[in-house]
Amino acid sequence: MTTKLDVIRTPKVENVRMLEKFAKASSTGTLYLTATHLIFVDPDNKKETWILHPHVSSIEKLPLTTYGSPVHIRCKSFLSVRFVIPRERDCVDVFNAVLRLSQPADIRDLYCFHYSSPSKELSQGVGWNFFDLQAEFQRLGVPNDSWCLTTINKDYELCDTYPRVLCVPTSASTPVLVGSSKFRSRGRLPVLSYLHKNKAALCRCSQPLAGFSARCVEDETMLCNVLKANPNAGFMYVVDTRPKINAMANRAAGKGYENKNFYENIQFLFLPIENIHVVRNSLSKLNDACELKNPSMSSFLSGLESSAWLKHIKAILETSHFVAQALASEGVSVLVHCSDGWDRTAQVCSVAQLLIDPHYRTIQGFQALIEKEWLAFGHKFMDRCGLFGAGANTSPGQETANEGREISPIFTQFLECVWQLMMQFPTSFQFNERFLLCLHDHAHAPQFGTFVGNCEKDRVDLRLSEKTYSLWGYVATHMDDFINPIYAVEDSKLHVLQPTLSPQGLMFWRGMYMRFENGIHPRDNWQDIAASVHQHCVSLEDHIKLLQKRIAALKSKPATPMANGIEKDRKWRLSMEEMREELESVALDWKSFRNLPECPCSTPFDQNSMRYHCWSCGEVFCTRCINKHVALPGLSSQRAVPVCRPCYRKLRPSATSAETP
Repeated sequence: MTTKLDVIRTPKVENVRMLEKFAKASSTGTLYLTATHLIFVDPDNKKETWILHPHVSSIEKLPLTTYGSPVHIRCKSFLSVRFVIPRERDCVDVFNAVLRLSQPADIRDLYCFHYSSPSKELSQGVGWNFFDLQAEFQRLGVPNDSWCLTTINKDYELCDTYPRVLCVPTSASTPVLVGSSKFRSRGRLPVLSYLHKNKAALCRCSQPLAGFSARCVEDETMLCNVLKANPNAGFMYVVDTRPKINAMANRAAGKGYENKNFYENIQFLFLPIENIHVVRNSLSKLNDACELKNPSMSSFLSGLESSAWLKHIKAILETSHFVAQALASEGVSVLVHCSDGWDRTAQVCSVAQLLIDPHYRTIQGFQALIEKEWLAFGHKFMDRCGLFGAGANTSPGQETANEGREISPIFTQFLECVWQLMMQFPTSFQFNERFLLCLHDHAHAPQFGTFVGNCEKDRVDLRLSEKTYSLWGYVATHMDDFINPIYAVEDSKLHVLQPTLSPQGLMFWRGMYMRFENGIHPRDNWQDIAASVHQHCVSLEDHIKLLQKRIAALKSKPATPMANGIEKDRKWRLSMEEMREELESVALDWKSFRNLPECPCSTPFDQNSMRYHCWSCGEVFCTRCINKHVALPGLSSQRAVPVCRPCYRKLRPSATSAETP
């Protein structure tokens, strides 16, 4: 069997030039090709560029130049870079190897199945049990008199892309559920997604197999049951998120949309969002606008406008806002579907719940939202994120579509919708932009098994919880990286966010699509600076609590008779030594991020670099140098905090029991 190492014929190429778009001069260094990464090292500028193979979306071999053979690599993380390799033979070897390694043909070649965490803080089992669908429904007040949980799909026989546990109206009998499933595309019958406190329900499904005249009594009964489950409204909405012309075209294939003559007390609405093919082409045009060689204001704005990217974002936000208003303000139940119910339906249902429920604006709640709406209900992450080459096996008995026609930035659109809301309500979200970027990158390059598979059944069959790490476990051990420093709990309790949906209210997400353009961004990220200030304040407050305890203990200590002067002196000296150790273990002054070009280890900082303060010495370090956590004697809470390696070696003897496991 051919291994990854067999593909790599040229593991190292020297004197390679890396061309950056906004840099005044190119970098020259060594290009390393490993089984997992393409790494460029520039020793003069102390710069490293790491490209994970699954992140490569395309690699193009360009015509020969006087300097050598160039290759252009575009990544799913929106990194675009050109390498000029001196010898054409080496260029061909690198090109072929990256092409093969970025498009694995077997599930076992995915990075998540070979990744092992270098940190002892993260064990493989952490994170896989953070979410439970039944517990989430219980938080919403289900089961109750109107809604119940059913295990009719426990073996994935009713619908193989739905979860095992479904929430349906209590009045819906088994024949109704089975009949409705057979009448819906892919068997995706109407089921509960979210229940508002006013008993208005948000449900989701796929398009009916109606054709031009077909009807299904069981499906009509099912929608009637959904309607009656809400006693506070005499009608409900069915929102079709497709352009009506597309839905009409599907009728010729025996699908289509509901015939309103067969359903009572239901208002049918088309709130159009474009399909995966239009969205894929839109992102391609957006990338072209971001990669203009000599961009002017007019050319960039023209490219952004012609891509229609923000138009698509606006459509998702508008539809989601309508659904949120119907549920929270009108108290009317809503059923949402598109074609198969796993792309536009997931987007709208997720954003609508984000607008309504403050819980989903926390890190834990947002993870639950993704687990429920995207993972449990079968968004096709494997296909949409292009994790395999054409015809690769995604799970037993399945294949991806040819030539990448299934690839589409559906999840990217959702994350941008969240970012747009964060820009309008900056104190209402517990997480920051870096959290969204982390989710995007790990969905498109599976270092963790969380987003592997197209549905819950795939993940169960692949036994991902046993063989891979969970992204949620990683997030839990790096929580400080993702906290919004200006998050206000009171602001987050606003029941329904009312976003501005005018064109002027939407922004270009520079932090996503042009985050690697070093020449056009300020070095310092205000959120990182604010988070650092917050952590410094937490450190000082914790230190003050310990000092207050020590002062109170000294005041309450009775005077020792002079006869015990020698013993008293010895205890006093020991007490002073302990106090000095406590005082010196916590840094009172932290070094500023501003104008800080590199870590003490000589690793340069850029706008994408995470910078960490050592809580013991106050110096700033990169991710590699801050890989230890220990409890400081000078902190009252005795919780493990990040320290640099020298401080860790100094403190470790006095913190054997407090070190992070």
